[in-house]
Amino acid sequence: MNNEVHNNSTLAVKLPANVGTYEKIGANTWKWALLFAYFAMVVDGIDIMLLSYSLTSLKSEFGLSTFQAGALGSASLAGMGIGGILGGWACDKFGRVRTIANSVTFFSIATCLLGFTQSFEQFMALRFIGALGIGALYMACNTLMAEYVPTKYRTTVLGTLQTGQTVGYIVATLMAGAIIPDHGWRTLFFVTVIPAFINVFLQRFVPEPKSWQLTKIDQANGVVEPEKVTEPQQKSGSIYKQIFANFKHRKMFLLWMTTAFFLQFGYYGINNWMPSYLETEVHMDFKNLTSYMVGSYTAMILGKILAGFLADKFNRRSVFVFGTIASAIFLPIIIFFNTPDNILYLLITFGFLYGIPYGVNATYMAESFSTDVRGTAIGGAYNIGRVGAAIAPATIGWLASGGTFVMAFIVMGAAYFIAGVLPGLFIKDRQYDPQKH
Repeated sequence: MNNEVHNNSTLAVKLPANVGTYEKIGANTWKWALLFAYFAMVVDGIDIMLLSYSLTSLKSEFGLSTFQAGALGSASLAGMGIGGILGGWACDKFGRVRTIANSVTFFSIATCLLGFTQSFEQFMALRFIGALGIGALYMACNTLMAEYVPTKYRTTVLGTLQTGQTVGYIVATLMAGAIIPDHGWRTLFFVTVIPAFINVFLQRFVPEPKSWQLTKIDQANGVVEPEKVTEPQQKSGSIYKQIFANFKHRKMFLLWMTTAFFLQFGYYGINNWMPSYLETEVHMDFKNLTSYMVGSYTAMILGKILAGFLADKFNRRSVFVFGTIASAIFLPIIIFFNTPDNILYLLITFGFLYGIPYGVNATYMAESFSTDVRGTAIGGAYNIGRVGAAIAPATIGWLASGGTFVMAFIVMGAAYFIAGVLPGLFIKDRQYDPQKH
């Protein structure tokens, strides 16, 4: 099929080069799509954790307070939130694959430039700008794969995809342990430019999903899906107006936005401050700390894959709720019951548990919205919810400024609890099939 699509009036409508290419999709194309998205998630994970491992060095070099160090993480996550909302819109308008490739290129270069900064203000501003590119990846990668993979094993594949971010955490941990002690934090950021070239190469092998392409063709020809004829239609091109004009979409959007707020508050609060907690309160040296974190992240990989398998075998909601509630319960256990002998086992157990919600979250959200609004709805809900992620590092830094992380970990546990209760009560499984347009 070429890029000239004819409507009922026989007028030709010119479509972008990435629309009308679905005939190139073969039986194994989804594997290239998974490799492409997986690599992007690995890079995403690396980028997220580099700041965490650099905080102690940054505090020393720039003379930062604990609150200022936390503010760096908050600026990063605020940029991710804004970038994710823009990325969700770009995903629906320009394509899932194109959004992923451009985002990786943008933030890889911006992260590399952090190595040249000379002040707290420069670092914070550039980190915020680079994070605009990071924000789109989680939603775009998961939307891409949700539209490539059949329902019966969708969560297994998407759960496996989530491990890409965790592999990124491990790579960042190993890089930090090898580079920072001998070469400093700047060198750590310089090497992040490499993925920009690799991801653009992989893009060549992945067409946009067929369901997205057919939806764009229908929109170009003014075709309205039969099931939506009775829905109030917006003449405006605003996808957000479409979402909020539909009661079901509006309800799911608000529920997922709130759930994402509390889930990300807990998740990114832990990611940002756990290394510092282990270094300052458990008194680990940096090399031991990185080894222990690798153990925790390896367990997280298993948690995500198993969560995806169980969510396909049983249902998304029960697995998601179990993971969030179990994480909420286990956080205080780490604080009050850790010893030098058991801290490794506690971290491994917790890594397994707090990986579970992210093994299910992407599929659970993707199946809550129809194809025409899916990217924008997920991008908007998840990334408005990033306000929770954005305030977490500074909030945890403030709570820990008295010299202890006890209250901080209790607050993060409460956030996980709320993130489990809301979908457990109000968000059903499998409301839409992402392979249908």
